[in-house]
Amino acid sequence: MTARAQPSFEPGRVYRTRELGQWSANPPRLAQRLVRDGQLVQLAHGLFAAPRRSRFGEVPPTDEALLLAFLDGGTYVFTGPERWNALGLGTTAVFALPLVYNTKRSGRFSLGGRQFLLRRVAFPATPSPEWFVVDLFENADQAAAAPEELRRALEAALRANKFDRERLAAMSTRYGSRRTQALVKAALAAAAR
Repeated sequence: MTARAQPSFEPGRVYRTRELGQWSANPPRLAQRLVRDGQLVQLAHGLFAAPRRSRFGEVPPTDEALLLAFLDGGTYVFTGPERWNALGLGTTAVFALPLVYNTKRSGRFSLGGRQFLLRRVAFPATPSPEWFVVDLFENADQAAAAPEELRRALEAALRANKFDRERLAAMSTRYGSRRTQALVKAALAAAAR
């Protein structure tokens, strides 16, 4: 029988229980012991973080580290009011929790004491501002924005050359509903006059 190496953890990194299998034949039991010993902190069922300390105390893992482990390396993108409001189309929406599109899970999840709203939705590998415009139109009701007001604001932004017209049309066609496509097409046509 060969001896396994002692666990060594990267501070701030989030680990899944199965990753502890490299140090033990019984990862759940090892996880319990490491939590008791203070080497790991349990964040959710099957998720643990290696504590990272600063002079002010323990620093929680980043949202990105949490989601990377929770989604098991799957792709995701943060969206919602913070990104929509930054587009300059007049929205001032606020959500209580981050909205995260991904390819694996949907629902509301508590990870490390933080809440996330996850949705399985198609999104580009590298979201552009134009994709966030389409996403805003798709979620106009949640952003407390009237679609027609958004269309007028988009028209003004297009006249000011704030967005790439071809990319916006492509994103609308690929990711938008028929209603969104019609509104974006109308804004593009009006801005071209």
